[in-house]
Amino acid sequence: MSDLPFGFSSSSGDDDGKDKNAGASGDGGPGNTGPQNPFGFGGAGFDPSAGLDPSALGQMFSQLGQMFSGMGTSMSGSGAAGPVNYQLAANLARQQIGNFTPVLEKENKAVADAVRLADVWLDDVTTFPGGVSKAVAWTPVQWLDETLPTWKGLCNPVATQLAGTWQQNLPPEAAQFAGPMMGMLTQMSGMAFGTQLGQGLGQLAKEVLTSTDVGLPLAPEGVAVLLPEAIATFADGLGLPAQEIIVFLAAREAAHVRLFTHVPWLRQRLLSTVEEYARGISIDFSGITDMTANIDPTELFSDPSKLEELISSSATFEPTTTPEQKAALDRLETLLALIEGWVENVVTQALSDRIPSTSALVETMRRRRASGGPAEQTFATLVGLELRPRKSREAAALWRSLFEATDVATRDKVWEHPDLLPDADDLDNPARFVERFIGGDSEIDSAIAELEKSLAAEAERGSAADDSADKSDESDDPDDMPGDPGR
Repeated sequence: MSDLPFGFSSSSGDDDGKDKNAGASGDGGPGNTGPQNPFGFGGAGFDPSAGLDPSALGQMFSQLGQMFSGMGTSMSGSGAAGPVNYQLAANLARQQIGNFTPVLEKENKAVADAVRLADVWLDDVTTFPGGVSKAVAWTPVQWLDETLPTWKGLCNPVATQLAGTWQQNLPPEAAQFAGPMMGMLTQMSGMAFGTQLGQGLGQLAKEVLTSTDVGLPLAPEGVAVLLPEAIATFADGLGLPAQEIIVFLAAREAAHVRLFTHVPWLRQRLLSTVEEYARGISIDFSGITDMTANIDPTELFSDPSKLEELISSSATFEPTTTPEQKAALDRLETLLALIEGWVENVVTQALSDRIPSTSALVETMRRRRASGGPAEQTFATLVGLELRPRKSREAAALWRSLFEATDVATRDKVWEHPDLLPDADDLDNPARFVERFIGGDSEIDSAIAELEKSLAAEAERGSAADDSADKSDESDDPDDMPGDPGR
C-alpha cells in the first residue's frame, strides 16, 4: 500500500532487510537437570547405589567448567545476571528485527492526530475519561527498548522458579562438589531463556501494531503508541481505506489506555496472575531420564557436545501443569478476553456510524488475535502462556449484552472491583451473568435503602431517648426533691 494518509509511509521497500537474522539464535530452553542424576549418568558402568567418587566428580565438574567458561564470559555483562540473560535477548531481538524505517516527524504528528480524534469519539461511549497524555510513533527497536522492563516482570518469576527447581533437586553429593559449576549452569539456563525470549521479542517487534496489541500494557502509563511500519504492512492487501485503518487502530489503543489508566488494579492483576502461575511450576524429568538411559558417562567427557545438548534441549525439560497453575492460566486468559472484548465493544460503538469499514476491521482483528503467530508460540514454549484471549468473541458478546440490557455506566461499573468481573463460565453464558449482575445491583440498592431507613429510625429513637433523658434530668434536680422524712 502506498501513499498512506496521516503521514504514514509504506515499508514494502524494506522487505529485503527483514528476517535476515531469523536463524541467529538457537533452540535452547531452560537449563534444568534431573532430580536423581543431574547429568543423566544412568548408562553402563554406573551404579548409583555404590555412591559417588569425590575425585571423579570433582574432575567432571572441572572439565565442565572449562567447557562452559568461554561461553559464560562471552555472554557476561550487565544483563547477564539473573534468571534470564536479557542482554542476550535484546541483542538477538535486534538482529532479528534487522533493517527498519526510522520514524518521521510527520508520522508522530499523524499518530497524535489520529489518537486525538479517536479519543473524542470514545468520550460518548464510556464513562472512563481520556487517559492518553502522549501519543507517539515507535520503530520496532523503540518498541523493544521501551517494553523490555514489562517483559522482565513477566518472565522473571517463571525463569526463577524453573532455575530453582533443578538446583533444589541436585543430589547432596553432587551439590557438595558442584562448586563454581552451579553458577555456570545457572548462567546456561539464563542464556537458554534469553535466546528464546530474544527470538520472540524480535518477531513481535515487527508484528505489533500498537503498544497494547498483545493485550498487556507495555508502554509507560498514559502513552499511546502506534507502529507505522507494521501498520503499513498490515494494511497492504486489506482493500480498505488506509485512513480508516489508522483511526481504527488509534481508537483501540486509546480505549486500552483508558481502561488501564482508570482501573488501577488491572495492570498489577495481570502480572500477579503470571506470578501465581510461576509459583506452581515443577519439572517433568522423564525426558532427560529417557534420553540418557543408555549414555556412558565417559562419552560426556570425550564428547562435550552431548552434555551441551542435554542442557540446552528445551524438549528435555518440560514444565508440568498443576491444577493451581491451570486455574491461574484460566484466570489470565479470561482477563485478557474481557479486556479485548470491552475494547472491541466500545470501539465498535464509537466508530460504527463514522467509519464504514469498522465491522470488517473488527473481524480482521478477531481472526488475527485468534490465529496467533510465531512469536506467541515462542512465549507459549518459554513461559507456558499464550498471550492471546481464547474467548474474546464471547467476551465481546457479554459486554454487548450487558450494555443492551442496561447502559454504559452499568457496563463500565463491572471494572470497579475484580470480584465483579465475569469468570470463564460467564463467558459461555452471558445472559446468566447479565441477570445476576443486574439482580445484584437491585439487591444492593434495596439493602442500602433498608439500611438508610434503619439508620433514620435509629436516629429518631435516639433523639426521643435524649428528650426523655432531658426531662428525667429536670425531674431529678436536687432543688426540686422532697425533703427527707427523717429530718
